[in-house]
Amino acid sequence: MLKHDYMDINSEGHLVIGGCDTTHLAEEYSTPLYVFDEDRIRDNMRLYRDSVDKFYDGKGRILYASKAFSTKYMYKIAKEENLGVDVVSGGELYTAISAGFDTEKIVFHGNNKSYDEIKMAIDSGVGRIVVDGEGEIEKIDSISREKNVTTNILIRVKPGVDAHTHEFISTGHIDCKFGFSIENGEAKDFLKKAKEFKNVCIKGFHCHIGSQIFLLDPFRHTAKIMMEFYKMARDEFSLELGELNLGGGFGIKYVEGDTPLNYPDYIEAVSEVVKGYCKDNNMEVPFIYMEPGRSIVGDAGTTLYTVGTIKDIKNVRKYVSIDGGIGDNPRYILYDAEYDAIIANRANEDATETVTICGKCCESGDIIIKDCHLPKADSGDILAVMSTGAYNYSMASNYNRIPRPCAIMVSKGKAKVIIKRETYEDLIRNDMV
Repeated sequence: MLKHDYMDINSEGHLVIGGCDTTHLAEEYSTPLYVFDEDRIRDNMRLYRDSVDKFYDGKGRILYASKAFSTKYMYKIAKEENLGVDVVSGGELYTAISAGFDTEKIVFHGNNKSYDEIKMAIDSGVGRIVVDGEGEIEKIDSISREKNVTTNILIRVKPGVDAHTHEFISTGHIDCKFGFSIENGEAKDFLKKAKEFKNVCIKGFHCHIGSQIFLLDPFRHTAKIMMEFYKMARDEFSLELGELNLGGGFGIKYVEGDTPLNYPDYIEAVSEVVKGYCKDNNMEVPFIYMEPGRSIVGDAGTTLYTVGTIKDIKNVRKYVSIDGGIGDNPRYILYDAEYDAIIANRANEDATETVTICGKCCESGDIIIKDCHLPKADSGDILAVMSTGAYNYSMASNYNRIPRPCAIMVSKGKAKVIIKRETYEDLIRNDMV
């Protein structure tokens, strides 16, 4: 019945996460409610961190990808687990700094960073800025010159690899807004220009081929292409590089049929390519960065809802409405994302019907799960939608002026609020009349 081995069902038939009865959590904190298993997050972080240490002989760093779920508490955990983080906006950077995160371990991304964001990054001393456009390096060099500093950068390149994933989350091919393409020569052309700037130091390259990837071959192929480009930069431009960021994109299990590999298998497979290439070409192995986000926090998150109106349209479809929707989880309407769910207060019951879980927003596309297999649902039941830790809160909105939910961390039977539930007053705080 349960999709994750770190969940449990107690003697009352209730879903238990982190030692907490989810029906009690729903009663105490109300719904919708984001529930995060802190121990699961830490376990995932350690699995990655230990694998990089093992397969790269201590010459690597895991960067938690903030876009998956950015809060001060997540940065606290990442700091305690000795990870770095990547950020993609001034807001994510500000949150990390506010949490006391070591800025030297921050890598700043984004395909259209503003002047103010770049200035904030340089002023705060971020470890690396990933350059994603020609105008961007000019801003970085200009600001650095004014402040009489040298800024360390990575250059984002597109390796041209098909990641076999949804086109909206595929980022390594030539027709993509991110980076400079290797296959048409623009990456090499930009590198020639970039090396002439005096107040930037090119430390290496960055790539990312997409998200929710279950195959090893795209990562292996990417590593080979990136090492070839790395060698070209050394040989043709005499650049003293030392770093390579191979991105993330490792998939998680959302529904039956999703078959993610053990994360150490990804890291080992890629390390074999990198180290083998270096050995064959008499090169020192670069310092390796990887950026898992979804696979650190995704399956550690569950969203609890209360069932409301139920509409059974004869010979068509049965709709089960919940007290949330696209405001707290827009992934289905964005790219047909799939989820599994169970009735948390009757978690040991078998599924007897197929229904569509819909939200309360005034939108026909406000669907959370289409054709979900559940026991017969009743108004007042607590529905638990699993694997909602990544890209749910971070994409949440106030559509229809609905306040965003509370988020809690659970561990060893205790719960802690990490994001307060928004109020109606929060919704109008910035309104002007």
